[in-house]
Amino acid sequence: MITRRTTLASFASWTVAMSSHSLSSGRAAEGPVATARAPAVRGPDPHPRTPAFRLPAGTVDTHMHIFGPISKYPYADARSYTPPEALLTTYQALQRTLGVQRAVLVNATVHGTDNTIVADAIATDPKTYRGVAAIDDSLTDKQIEALDKAGFKGCRFTFVSRLRNAPDTRVFDRVVDQIKGLGWHVDLYIEPDKVETLLPMLRKLPLRYVIDHMGDVKAAAGIEQPGFKALVELLRSDEKCWMKVTCPERVAAAGAPFDDVVPFARKLVEAAPDRVLWGTDWPHPNVKFMPNDGDLVDLVPRYAPDPVLQRKLLVENPQTLYGFDPV
Repeated sequence: MITRRTTLASFASWTVAMSSHSLSSGRAAEGPVATARAPAVRGPDPHPRTPAFRLPAGTVDTHMHIFGPISKYPYADARSYTPPEALLTTYQALQRTLGVQRAVLVNATVHGTDNTIVADAIATDPKTYRGVAAIDDSLTDKQIEALDKAGFKGCRFTFVSRLRNAPDTRVFDRVVDQIKGLGWHVDLYIEPDKVETLLPMLRKLPLRYVIDHMGDVKAAAGIEQPGFKALVELLRSDEKCWMKVTCPERVAAAGAPFDDVVPFARKLVEAAPDRVLWGTDWPHPNVKFMPNDGDLVDLVPRYAPDPVLQRKLLVENPQTLYGFDPV
């Protein structure tokens, strides 16, 4: 007899098999795992090269995601894209290739507000991993405190139009009120044309906030574009503001070696050297130019030529924000 349970089990097994195949082949999953509302996206470059630049001891990748196994960590129905599996074990192999010692797992929008996948990953090595949660105001104070004990150090809100899930400002305010006593930060994915609109809200925040991916600025518009200038001024003037110098593959007008991104990243590093962070954004969902992760490491000395700045960007700043042990 075919029941709903056996149908769902068969579906999960099929999607796991398809996703594993798509990850190894570099293609996005096909079939029922994707929908018209949630199209399939590509997996990462399966052959990351060893970078020429040697990362310092204690380097933290402050922005990466994991997906799957789908049978254990299913995607939310309300997601806006469908990635292939990108497992923790695959990322750990990447860590060894790149020389990354520690990492911050950011719960992706495909999991909604279910943070189990990140909590389970942190539990495998609590000294190596930290988490950024996806939450809303339905969580109780005790549930948020449980996330804190599990190794989460912040929560993420997405204001990017293509992801179709900008938060209700009332929900945002209530969550900020809940977490401000924990020492958490809010991680914000915003677009440059929204910076001016959000400035009053950002400056009034009672806690630290981190802007993802260089504010999703577009290099083609030039370094003098108003949105980027406002972003630099915000970073320079508001000591609560931190910046992730990540995702050149989203910023660039062309693919690797992402030369046009370097002036933007360097400007941000110079604006607030004690409040900038580096990360891979592995496995790079929803990107136009799929990078090789070795290339991303080799951009670091171009962003921050001074070894002192490199250590701040890669080691000291993330230790401060995420509570890693000093190295």
